[in-house]
This record gives sequence, C-alpha cells and structure tokens, in this order.
Amino acid sequence: MAGAHTRLEVLRRHLGPGEEDEQGIRQQPTNAEALTRPTPGGGAGSLTVVDNRTGKRYEIPISEHGTIKATDLKQIKAGGDGVGLRTFDNGYVNTTACKSAISYIDGDAGILRYRGIPIEQLAQRSSFLEVSYLVVYGSLPTTSQLQRWTDAVMRHSALPVAVEQTIAALPHDAHPMGTILTGLCALSTLHPEQNPALAGQNIYQSREVQDKQIVRLIGKIPTLAALAYHRASGRKPAQPNQNLGYAENFLYMLDAGSHPGYRPNPRLARALDILFILHAEHELNCSTSAARHLASSGVDVYTVVAGAVGALYGPLHGGANEAVLRMLERIGSVENVGPFLEGVKNRKERMFGFGHRIYKNYDPRAKIIRQVAEEVFQIAGRDPLIDVALALEAAARSDEYFVKRKLYPNVDFFSGLAYRAMGFPPQFFTVLFAIPRITGYLAHWRESLTDPDTKIVRPQQDYRGEWLRGYQSMEERPQQMPPGTDELGPVPPSNAYVRRISGQNW
Repeated sequence: MAGAHTRLEVLRRHLGPGEEDEQGIRQQPTNAEALTRPTPGGGAGSLTVVDNRTGKRYEIPISEHGTIKATDLKQIKAGGDGVGLRTFDNGYVNTTACKSAISYIDGDAGILRYRGIPIEQLAQRSSFLEVSYLVVYGSLPTTSQLQRWTDAVMRHSALPVAVEQTIAALPHDAHPMGTILTGLCALSTLHPEQNPALAGQNIYQSREVQDKQIVRLIGKIPTLAALAYHRASGRKPAQPNQNLGYAENFLYMLDAGSHPGYRPNPRLARALDILFILHAEHELNCSTSAARHLASSGVDVYTVVAGAVGALYGPLHGGANEAVLRMLERIGSVENVGPFLEGVKNRKERMFGFGHRIYKNYDPRAKIIRQVAEEVFQIAGRDPLIDVALALEAAARSDEYFVKRKLYPNVDFFSGLAYRAMGFPPQFFTVLFAIPRITGYLAHWRESLTDPDTKIVRPQQDYRGEWLRGYQSMEERPQQMPPGTDELGPVPPSNAYVRRISGQNW
C-alpha cells in the first residue's frame, strides 16, 4: 500500500497546476482534464505582423504546437540590403530547434518525464538499463527485450587493446574527461565499417548498424571511465563482469582489482544506478544540442558522442556539481551560511547549485538525489558538508531575495556530496554525469536519423565587423596601431625552452 500511495503522489504532481506543499514546492492535484496535454503554445492559428517601417502587414502561420517557422520571417523586408527579418536568440533561449518525443520538461511545475513516465517513478522502480532502453527505443521493454538488451550491452563492455594503449600514452595526471574523449575518438577509428565517411553516408539507414553502435557505446563507457579513474591511481581496473548489473559492474571494475569474487555493496550499487537514471536524459541541454548539431553533418556516432562529451566537460554544464562542492567547502560551517548569502546578494559571492535555465521550481532530480545521499551516508558516513548544504537550502528558500527569483536547488546541489561520500574525487564527477548521459545522446542521434526535417545545422549571424577594406602592404600599414586594436599579447617562453636555446647549435 505504501508503494501504491507513493506512485499516486507522483502522478498527482504531474497532472496539473496546484497549491504549494509545506516546503513551498508547487504540487499538482489530480485533474482528469490534465491527463490530456494542454495545447502547446495556445495551438494553431496565425500571427499578424505589421512592419512599422513600411506599413506592410503579414500573416505568419502558427503550428498546432504553437511555433512559427523562422523562415516565414524572411518575407518581411524594408529595403536596405534586401535581407528579410531574422530573430536574434543568443543561447537559444526561445528557439525550438527540433521535434522530439524523448523527454519532457515543465520547468515551472518542476516536472521531468522520460517518454511520458515521471522521473520519480523511474528512479523508484526501474533500473538504469531498463531506463536506457526506454529512452532510446521509446517504450519500457518486455522481459525478453530487456534480457536481450542487457546481454547485448554487457557483452560489448570490453575495450579494444588499441584503446587501452592509446590511453596508456596519456600523462598519469590527465583529467579523466580528457581521457574519456581520447578513448571515444580512438573507438571511432577502430570501427570503420560504421563510419559514413568510409562506408557511405547511408550506412546508418541500417537498423542493425545503428543498434550495434548503441550497445557498443553504452556498454563501453563505464569501462572507459574505470580506465580513466585508474589512470591517476596507477592501478589497473578489473576486466568487466557482464554477469553483474550496469552500475554494479562499474564499481566492480573500480574496486575488484585481482579478486574476481569481489562484489560491490548492493546498496551503493543501487544508489549509483539511481543517479545514472536521473542523469540519463534532459532534453536539448548544451551537450545534447551539440550531439544533434554534429549529427546533422552526417559524421560517425562516436564523433557525435565525443563532441557532446566535450561540451559536457565545461564547468557551466557538467562541472557544476564540483563547483557546488567547492562552494560548500569554502562556507565551511552552518554559522557561515548567513554571511555567505549576504555576500551573494551583494554580488561578492557566487552561489552554485541553485537556479536552472529551465526549472523555476524545485528540480525533481534534486529531491531524489537528496534521498540517495542520505542512503549513501548510512554506509559511508555522514558528510559534515550536508549540514551546511541543508542550512544553505533552508536559508535561501526563506529569503525573499531568492524566493522572488525562483532559485531552487538543482540536480548539482546534492549530487557532489553523494559522489564524494562514495569516494570519487571532484575531478571525476563529470565522468559520472557522462556515463549515463551517453544514453540521451544516442536517443537524440537515433531520432535525428529518421526526422524528415533534419538539415545540417547552419545558424545565421548578425555581422558587426568592418564592411570593406583594401589590402595594405607592410610599408603602407601604420606601425603604431590605434588604441583598442586587438593583438597578440605576450607569450612568455617556458623555462625549458630558455634552457634549450641558451645552448649551442640548438
């Protein structure tokens, strides 16, 4: 009964607008009408535009999903260079770049769904491999489908020797994300039979070829991550054990060493599995957008995924949970929370882990990760920074400055504490983000292959540079450039270079 009650609560939250709970988080009560999706953007119709520059009137069709075609604006012209009207949307704040059926986010209501299923239900009842099948193929698998999927993914978990040798050539202190990128690029070169540049641009029309690359990438990324982890430790990871679960096998590779009978703590394996579920997919974020951008060129899927992982590497994207941990360490104690928040309001401090480009409510993943962190603390010991985090959350959510700006904890706020309690160093946190997000990248890659609207991505620019200049010879150029002219700054030589050139016949 308790499980059924929890599921009903989750569904109620996803059914329509409602009141706030005791924590100030907006909940959604049961509403039969809300079982049908509200008309996106108000639905179909037309937009009447009057160009005040010319007095001309235009009718722009609005689709049933509340969008207009950007190309319809090209007809609006007012002389000049003859180029029609364009939208300027730096950062794609209000631009729909594709049609997708993979995940749905309602940031105002704090809702995330994979293929229509609330993230809370998936975290509570599913496994990462089952969720990855759902995200990639669109439906929860049957018993036989899940078995076939699990067998295929785990069967492809071993890395080619050439990949291991490539990574062995890297410095021992290479950042693990750089190691992951190196491994993905190496994998691309080892499978020429799937590369459109070599096998023909229609190679991915084969479902068999698609599926093969999907299971390869999802299967090998934990092994690649384990190799990256131990690149710094100097130890060799255990070979993958395909008889274990996905997260369990990853922990096994990290910790088994030369003991094949070793088994990770099942509660920690389940906690990591839930974290993987929460990070599997998140619509058109920066790195997923990069994946679609690259895929539009027809490049091989390993390069697509490597490019997306490269975007994830950025501290404004996948590295944010590490920034949260550094912030909490700097605050140090509960007593320092108040002065820190005052510093934030005075713009002397920067607060990480609060607010989100999409969510204007409590990130549903953050609530789950908070519970997972408590489970991990029961095994690994309570991190004293969790008390700082809880005090910071409570203080921020009772302060009008943050409430008015709708700044709620996001997925990064508690995840770093959970990962640190599991023994992962901060520089490895983004890798733990990348492992499950490969699933989302592959789902979008696969979806783009069959989308009739897919075109090579080529945005326009708003040119602001010099209009026309003639080439000047060196003698004609001013030798003293005007103030503000951009130029190469000092590039000091290394001490090793100075030592070398101080010798003779170098």
